[in-house]
Amino acid sequence: MTSSHDLLGVNLFAGWDVPRLVSMQATRRADHTFLIWEPFEGEGRTWTYGEFDRATRSLAAGLAGRGIRPGDRILIHLDNCPEATLAWYACAHLGAVAVTTNVRSAGEELAYFADDSEAVAAISQPALADLVSKHCKRIRWIAVTETDSGAAPAQGKGPDHASSFERLYGDPADAHQRPADPLLPVSIQYTSGTTSRPKGVVWTHANALWGGKINAMHETLTPDDVHLCYLPLFHANAQAYSVLATLWAGATVVVQPRFSASRFWSVSLRHKCTWNSTIPFCIKALAQYEVPEHHYRLWGTGVCSAPWDDHFKVTTIGWWGMTETITHGIVSDPHLPGPPMSIGRPASMYEIAILDGEGRPVEPGDTGRLKIKGVRGVSLFLEYLNNSIATQESFDECGFFDTGDRVVLLENGFIQWGDRDKDMLKVGGENVAASEIERVILSVPGVDEVSVVAKKHDMLDEVPVAFVIPHGGIARAPDGLVQDIEAACAEALADFKHPHEVRLVDSMPRSTLEKVAKNKLRESLETEG
Repeated sequence: MTSSHDLLGVNLFAGWDVPRLVSMQATRRADHTFLIWEPFEGEGRTWTYGEFDRATRSLAAGLAGRGIRPGDRILIHLDNCPEATLAWYACAHLGAVAVTTNVRSAGEELAYFADDSEAVAAISQPALADLVSKHCKRIRWIAVTETDSGAAPAQGKGPDHASSFERLYGDPADAHQRPADPLLPVSIQYTSGTTSRPKGVVWTHANALWGGKINAMHETLTPDDVHLCYLPLFHANAQAYSVLATLWAGATVVVQPRFSASRFWSVSLRHKCTWNSTIPFCIKALAQYEVPEHHYRLWGTGVCSAPWDDHFKVTTIGWWGMTETITHGIVSDPHLPGPPMSIGRPASMYEIAILDGEGRPVEPGDTGRLKIKGVRGVSLFLEYLNNSIATQESFDECGFFDTGDRVVLLENGFIQWGDRDKDMLKVGGENVAASEIERVILSVPGVDEVSVVAKKHDMLDEVPVAFVIPHGGIARAPDGLVQDIEAACAEALADFKHPHEVRLVDSMPRSTLEKVAKNKLRESLETEG
């Protein structure tokens, strides 16, 4: 496989990094609006490119004044808000690494993220700061925002030893420009795996630049576009598909705290939004509202030529990507739409392989395992943090990364979703590994065995259902076992990972070698409807 050093040697991003991109746009488009904050409560705010550049430099100087050094990891545990974006880019300017974490994480998950990343400090908000303080024992300090994503805090300002986020700002003149190193890590995002705890996906500055460049190209963004962003900034979709792509194009991004169907059209019309990266849950919710005359030219989601295009009077482009790929490895062309409900075709800057169980390329019409080949540290992630074995095992002998997804190769070279890895659930746009839930349930006294499978859900796509064999069978199950399981999941797992049902059973269907036949469990749920 071509190394990232080889590619950078021919000057793709040599001598460049994220703060230099910000600085370049601030020079070229100083007075053009970059970021618009649209809170549900309180006043909004706007940053031009020039103002955003100065604000991130000021924050970088303040972080350095608080002892943050290049290579240090900072936990950013925030709902969508301006501080989340400012902190991410300030870390990039300083050479620190932003560790962005899901705000729905439970205490045990948060402790794991902080310990695994060796975070030295944290930035959070009033509603979440106590959780960070309680579970992230090794961090030196916590800075807390004034509001909860624009809303006045329901209680207090966080732990007594926390400081105000506003006090982090320093003199932007003190934010000296360090030598550019495109292979320097810039961020870590934790992603679910089917067989282990979440893995920290390490992005370099070159990865972030690649995400901005290629996403802007796939989305045909221009400096006149206005990109609506309500998906969580701690995920790759909002961070790369929306913010970095907007930055690269010199366009404008409108950030909301989260998705709101009732506010969608009013915000879209007020700012004349032209682009929207979305997910099926949001589309289903918006379908209940009347569609006004709007300015959207494109929406991006998992499929192209979607059946809802006529309803919303907009063209949808399909795409496939993941945290490890930074951008879309498969994408449709907005000018040449593909077959309805297809993802698209392989992106020109990647190699795509679709292989059967024997490792052979599939024929048109067949389903296979999706693999992708790029350049580590540039078009693919650098590594899994502190997990060289997982990093090595995720690539085959030809340098292809195994995505874990299954797709169908169509007759004309387009690609369509296949049957997903059944131990990975998709709950309202969030990836959930069955193994994560099973690990927690197995820790509950009185549980002998557990299998978690997906049940179809009208709005969330799928929800987890746990089948549990109690010690000694149902007749001898401890009183309150279901409640104990629910309490353990509430303590250890983000809310979207909680089982929607816990079913006590005396036995489970088995396949060869006495392995639980999860397909039979799924079939039983489908039969119930």
